[in-house]
Amino acid sequence: MGSGIFLTAGVLYFTEAVHLPAAQVGFGLGIAGLVALGVGIAVGHLADRWGSRGVYAATLVVRALATAGFVLVHSFWPFVLVVTLAVSAQAAGLSARGPLVKRYGGGRPQDFRAYLRSVSNTGISLGAVLAGWAVQTDTRTAYQFLITGNAVSFMAAAALLSRLAPVRPLPADGGPRWIALRDRPYLALTALDGIMAIQFKVLTVAIPLWLVASTTAPRWLISATMLTNTALVIAFQVRASRNIGTPTTGGHAYRRAGVAFLASCALISLAAGTPAWAAGTLLMAAVVIHTIGELWHAAGGFEISFALAPDHATGQYLGVFGMGAGLAEALGPTLLIALCITWGRPGWYVLGALFTLTGLAVPMAVRWAVRGKPRPPVPRRETAEAAVPQPEQTGNGGGATSGPLPSPPRGLT
Repeated sequence: MGSGIFLTAGVLYFTEAVHLPAAQVGFGLGIAGLVALGVGIAVGHLADRWGSRGVYAATLVVRALATAGFVLVHSFWPFVLVVTLAVSAQAAGLSARGPLVKRYGGGRPQDFRAYLRSVSNTGISLGAVLAGWAVQTDTRTAYQFLITGNAVSFMAAAALLSRLAPVRPLPADGGPRWIALRDRPYLALTALDGIMAIQFKVLTVAIPLWLVASTTAPRWLISATMLTNTALVIAFQVRASRNIGTPTTGGHAYRRAGVAFLASCALISLAAGTPAWAAGTLLMAAVVIHTIGELWHAAGGFEISFALAPDHATGQYLGVFGMGAGLAEALGPTLLIALCITWGRPGWYVLGALFTLTGLAVPMAVRWAVRGKPRPPVPRRETAEAAVPQPEQTGNGGGATSGPLPSPPRGLT
């Protein structure tokens, strides 16, 4: 819920309430993204070795404090400081959470990750409603009220996380410590995902600024676009992930996503210079198509990032894969403002072409990664049943488990 507040109104808070120029906001977010690039790997490795629950909770506390600091921002450099702390904590939290998802997600943590995304988007939709009030009111007090609520949400999440049973870290295999940084196909996929992840900033940076500066659509439509996006994710993320069960099908999902993003960017560009009703219709249609691409992108990313990561280094590998999102944080706002806001309509077509070309490159990188992975031995028929991992009984009723838990029901959407 807190993230929904900030995703909808965060950029406008700094531009409309703090009165920072849009270019400075984009540059500051870029600095934050660059700093956060290496944080996820280090924290992910820490979670692998020391346990992910405590490390993940610590990142939530840091993120809460950094978010609360937004209300004290009055100039550029304090903005850079607090947003860098917040973005770094976000990247670290995604890496630290990875081992928890893999251990509690049963035999298919990719599916469990899709359920988690649907649930989190339920909260995001509620936050977007509150953010719509602040955007329409357009006062510093309203924005600061929402920023404070966002900080409280992270503290509440950390408190809830403390009730989860800890999970023992798996022993290392004795190989190099930073094995993910030696996996060149995985690094290539990380870079490609980073380019594609710029699409997440389209809804939170480019569309709000484009709507306010270049269209006659009403401001409340900013919240409507976020609500539409989250509602579709809630309803269809699990379903979009069902037919993506191998890295190969994950690569194909990226390819479809790139085409969807191209179509969406074209519709957004056409909203400029049209009557309010036409601009609103075009923007809403673009958001629907963009969200379809987002569903495919997210599902493909879940499959590729988990399937190609070894169990004992899940946090480290997901930290490396999270560098893609870090690239989007670092380059996305500045790139989107330069292309879509400063350049205008032609920039939207360039952005769509970039997404399409990236989607076409992912299947080739997946084939490279799959060729480099050793194939696991196939168990004989008489030992197949014994090969199924079982939860370890700790005898204390509330202790850790070392085996995977049952998968969530697949019929729920």
